[in-house]
Amino acid sequence: MEKEKLKKINGKARTVILLGFDILCFLVVSLAYFLLADVITSKSDFRFTDYLINAGIITVAIIVVQFIMGMNRNVWRYPHTQAYLYLVISFVIVGVFSLTLAKLLSVFNVIDFYLGVWYYVSVLPISALLCLSGRFCYRLIYKRINASKGKAKQYINVAIVGAGQLGASLANDLLNNPKAFYKPIFFVDSDSAKINHRVCGLPVFSQKDNILDYIELYAIKEIFIAIKNISGERTAQMYDQYVKTGCKVKIYDSPIQSEEHSKRIIRDFEIEDLLFRDPLTINDEKTQAYYTDKTILVTGGGGSIGSELCRQIAKCNPKHLIIFDIYENNAYNIQQELINRYGKDIALSVEIGSVRDRVRLEGLFSNYKPNIVFHAAAHKHVPLMEQSGAEAIKNNVFGTFNTADMAEKYGVEKFILVSTDKAVNPTNIMGASKRLCEMVVQCRTDSKTNFAAVRFGNVLGSNGSVIPLFKSQIAKGGPITITDKRIIRYFMTIPEASQLVMQAGAMAKKGELFVLDMGKPVKIYDLAVNLIKLSGLEPDKDIEIKEVGLRPGEKLYEELLMKSETLDKTLNDLIYIERDKPLSRAEMNAKLETLKKAVEESAMDIGSEKIKEAVIATVPTYHQPEEINSKIKGYDVAKSVGQVG
Repeated sequence: MEKEKLKKINGKARTVILLGFDILCFLVVSLAYFLLADVITSKSDFRFTDYLINAGIITVAIIVVQFIMGMNRNVWRYPHTQAYLYLVISFVIVGVFSLTLAKLLSVFNVIDFYLGVWYYVSVLPISALLCLSGRFCYRLIYKRINASKGKAKQYINVAIVGAGQLGASLANDLLNNPKAFYKPIFFVDSDSAKINHRVCGLPVFSQKDNILDYIELYAIKEIFIAIKNISGERTAQMYDQYVKTGCKVKIYDSPIQSEEHSKRIIRDFEIEDLLFRDPLTINDEKTQAYYTDKTILVTGGGGSIGSELCRQIAKCNPKHLIIFDIYENNAYNIQQELINRYGKDIALSVEIGSVRDRVRLEGLFSNYKPNIVFHAAAHKHVPLMEQSGAEAIKNNVFGTFNTADMAEKYGVEKFILVSTDKAVNPTNIMGASKRLCEMVVQCRTDSKTNFAAVRFGNVLGSNGSVIPLFKSQIAKGGPITITDKRIIRYFMTIPEASQLVMQAGAMAKKGELFVLDMGKPVKIYDLAVNLIKLSGLEPDKDIEIKEVGLRPGEKLYEELLMKSETLDKTLNDLIYIERDKPLSRAEMNAKLETLKKAVEESAMDIGSEKIKEAVIATVPTYHQPEEINSKIKGYDVAKSVGQVG
């Protein structure tokens, strides 16, 4: 507390000193001007008392003008162009004011038109130059003092890739911040106008030069990439280029899953930076406005997608947000996060229960009467659902059926199902169960409730996904186990997936299947290689990458669209609608009866044989994995079936 008081006192003292310096500069230059004017005009009527009156006018003018313009609030250790511009403007105002008032009061008889012009030509520029010089001297003295204090500090020498506005801003911050542990030494850039010149006093070298020589010469330990609007592909290329130097490579950017327009920081690269595509921002003002003042229920609200949906919805000022989940720990975590962030500004309720339980669901809908439902509750782990297929059908299919029924019964405006690309030509029970969920939604085109489904690929960092598994394996020293080096997947971040679901919800009408253009697919092998590099290790040297064969029901590649000829664009170029002909309710009910019977008959079984038979009978697009994978060149069934260890 005493330290804070001392800082405030020191800050006020510096302000008073700088203000006094400005006044002194004006008074000295003005005195010189009037003495010189008296000599030039050969008049002897200059009176020092008149000058004192003028000095009072100048002093009051400077204090008032600088206070009104907020000059006292500038921290001159870290000034910006606007601060210097305002300082000059304040001098002009002070000069006009003091000269005009002196003339009106006839303080100096020597002031005539020509001498007034000379006042502007001489006094103002010289006074301004002295004051600005004082500011620069102040900065230099401050830097010297702090440099001497920090001589014992061990700085980390860094190179900055990008000598543009962003790189220059980063360099200035590091050079002027006494608490910084980094010391920028040089820039690397491709702009010929900057190469072999200096930016912020630092040399700029060409990207085409042998940067390794400069790194060794200047003992560079880390490299920061600071380039505005750099593409995902270029980011990945630059990371790969500079990580080979042996330096730690970081990026000057906002955190991956941060608020839009959040402050840039120096951070480590994350796997999302290396996905070879630019992050997608799908949400817009119209989408957010749609959810304002609505009562919104999120099933599976504690899961990876569900919790991010809750975060996005909370930003839209909903009337009431209801989180429904069977797992109380996750539900509690997102509840506390939202309470800490929004406090009493959000109406939030958390309910524990299962979508399998129709009675619990009915109580939920009858009490809260939601306007919008996001249905994210589901079992999603492919190998586990191959073994426990009945649970996938009970939770995913009948859970969706139960929730959709309650939505219709209680007049929900929109119901949005969170689906997956594994529902397209499914080769496993989990994917088939999600396709059945889509069919449950699609058959309700006659409903007053607008139903829709949203498909997307794998979500980076979600519970049970490949990224946490790989990180855990790296932490243990390896090996990283992948099913097949050729296996590819579409990836997106959790915020991207959630924003897609929300925009689809805003535009949904009757039974659409929304699909995101997710860009290029990524090889799981490349993902493993990049994660090892991000850990500062070398693939197949420090950490082994081991193939263990495809898991039961697994494809070498995932599909996003079922029939491209039925694909329509939306107003968002990244979002498409697949118009698949829906079943009737009667046809869907018949399929549900088949599934219900299979679940009942397999109640005492370990395994999913009866469930798989029912899935094949009810999902026309279901294929055996070998049938899909055999289309891939070099695929060998005997060698490809395995289990990740």
